[in-house]
Amino acid sequence: MSKGVLLVNLGSPDSTDPKDVKKYLGEFLMDPRVIDVPLWARTLLVKGIILNTRPKKSAAAYKKIWWKEGSPLIVLSERLQKKVAERTSIPVGLAMRYGSMSIKKGLQELHEKGVDEVLIVPLYPQFAMATTETILVLAEELRKEHFPNMKFTDIPAFYNKQEYVEVLSNSIAEKIKDLDYEHLLFSYHGVPERHIRKSDVSNGNCKMDGKCCFKKGSVQHEFCYRHQCEMTTVQVAKKLGLKNGTYSTSFQSRLGFDPWLQPYTDRTIERMGKEGIKKMAIVTPAFVSDCLETLEEIAMEGEEIFHEVGGKEFTTIPCLNDRDDWADVLGNWVNEWVEAKTPVESE
Repeated sequence: MSKGVLLVNLGSPDSTDPKDVKKYLGEFLMDPRVIDVPLWARTLLVKGIILNTRPKKSAAAYKKIWWKEGSPLIVLSERLQKKVAERTSIPVGLAMRYGSMSIKKGLQELHEKGVDEVLIVPLYPQFAMATTETILVLAEELRKEHFPNMKFTDIPAFYNKQEYVEVLSNSIAEKIKDLDYEHLLFSYHGVPERHIRKSDVSNGNCKMDGKCCFKKGSVQHEFCYRHQCEMTTVQVAKKLGLKNGTYSTSFQSRLGFDPWLQPYTDRTIERMGKEGIKKMAIVTPAFVSDCLETLEEIAMEGEEIFHEVGGKEFTTIPCLNDRDDWADVLGNWVNEWVEAKTPVESE
């Protein structure tokens, strides 16, 4: 069999035109693993309300962070793809879960190169039904319908792989080594609390109290997004030798009125400023590529919130993007798979 790799990231509108943004948001928000309510309710919410109000606002936000080359997330993902391809001998494709760079197109391009065994790499360190799961479910649907002779393998959540933790820690250390900061905030993309419960394979052991995340050996941890976020913070803090009280975890980008994972990032930033913290740094380890949620929501809106409540210095730490050491890690994982070793098993 001929092997190939498909890197998969979130996606982006084709441009900052409200029409393109509306098309992108429609595909994204109509995914039943993103807004997991009955179809009639999702259709009413998305097509009846959100798509009539949000595209213009989102388009304006995209305009703030858009590069000459295009969407930062797409450009950075393409740079990463190129570097990973330089580190392996097999074809490396790139796709997005939403938008015109579809998974179907990515698989088709690999198919045309003679690839019939694909390593799918969801570019998400932590598992969530709205990220990793939706990629793998769609890929399998496409395989059955269009690529029946293809065989898929996927890389599971890699939040606890030591080589990933080391690269993430190094990227943070480089930014804060000469920084006189008082608090380092680890901000992860939020999900509704019900997503955690739906992914709980332990039949209800998850109490949503934040305590079970730190219990060792819990079976639900393999698919618990909150646990994996908390452990990412713990591992990086240990690697960097951070002192208790100088760092914490929060969750950003909530949508709607249902309970989402807490504490919320915007409120945490506001609270810290009001409590007298003047210098803070923030890192976003749920993303491997800088995007709207990091460049606009955190680096712009987050900084504005901090300054409004008395904060002085607000430092945003870049995502891994196309760092050489990150490309090295991905290249090594790919080559392990090519050599028929077990790829990226959780430790």
